[in-house]
Amino acid sequence: MSDDGRHGLTVIAFLGSVFSPYYAWSGWRDPLDHCAVNVVLYGSPGRWAMTERRRRSVIRDARTLAIGPSSLEWDGTALRIRVAEVTAPLPSRLSGTITVRPEGITPGPFTLDAEGRHRWWPLAPASRIEVALERPALRWQGHAYFDTNDGDGPLEDSFRSWTWSRSTLRRGAAILYDVLRRDGSRQDLSLRFDPDGTPRPIEPPVPAALPRTLWRLPRATRSDDGAAAVLRRFEDAPFYSRSLLSARICGEPVQPVHEALDLDRFRHPLVRLMLPFRMPRAVT
Repeated sequence: MSDDGRHGLTVIAFLGSVFSPYYAWSGWRDPLDHCAVNVVLYGSPGRWAMTERRRRSVIRDARTLAIGPSSLEWDGTALRIRVAEVTAPLPSRLSGTITVRPEGITPGPFTLDAEGRHRWWPLAPASRIEVALERPALRWQGHAYFDTNDGDGPLEDSFRSWTWSRSTLRRGAAILYDVLRRDGSRQDLSLRFDPDGTPRPIEPPVPAALPRTLWRLPRATRSDDGAAAVLRRFEDAPFYSRSLLSARICGEPVQPVHEALDLDRFRHPLVRLMLPFRMPRAVT
C-alpha cells in the first residue's frame, strides 16, 4: 500500500499456478508449463494482468526468475521486479519497475497442513516498496509484505478455506492466518514480527465478523475487541476476496490487508470455466 493510502499493488510469481484451470485440466502434470506473473494495481488507474506461459518462457537461477517478459531479481538486499505484461480482460500495457526492500528476514517457513505438504514462509512481513511504472505512468512509495508458498499437491485437496491478514504496526507487522483443512481440523496462526523479522506468537485476537462479499462469499477476521470493518474492496471473485479492513491488533488501530479463500467454490467446474477470461494462456 502507498503511504498516502491511494494506491495498492499485488505481485505474485507462480511456478505451477495453483489457480490455473489449464494446469488442473492437464492433470497437474508439468508445473513449469503453467507459470505466470500476476500483477494487480488498485486505485486509479486500476489494472489486472495474469498471462500463463509455457516452460520455454521460464528462466531461473539462484537469484533470478524470468517468466516471459517479466522478471524478479534478488541482489541480497532488495527484490527488483521488472514488469512487462498485457492486462485482461481488456488489453493494455502494464510495465515498469517495482523494488521491495525488506527490513528484516524471518528464520523459516511454517507448515499449513498436517502432512507437511504445504509450506508458507513470510520472508519479510515488514518491508518498503518503491513503484516506478511507465504504463500507466505512476510513482509511489509505501509499506509492503514479501512471502513465498510452495506445495506438493493441489490446494483444494488439502484445504477447505482460509482467511489471512497482514497489518503494519508501529514496529514490525502482525499476521493472522486461520486455516480450515480438508479433514476438518484447523491451524490458526497469530504472529507478531519485529522489524528485524523475529517472530513472536501472540494470543489470538477475538473473532470478528465481516459482511459477505458481492459473490456472497463468507469471510471473517480477528481483532482485539472483536470489531472490524471493510474499508475498501480490492478483489471480489466467486471463490476469493481481498480487502482493506479497519481493526485493532496488538493494541494498535490498524488497516489490515485481508483475504478469504473458499477452495470448495474454487474446485467447482463452472468456476474453472470462468477463469480464462482473467487468466489467458500464451500461445507461444
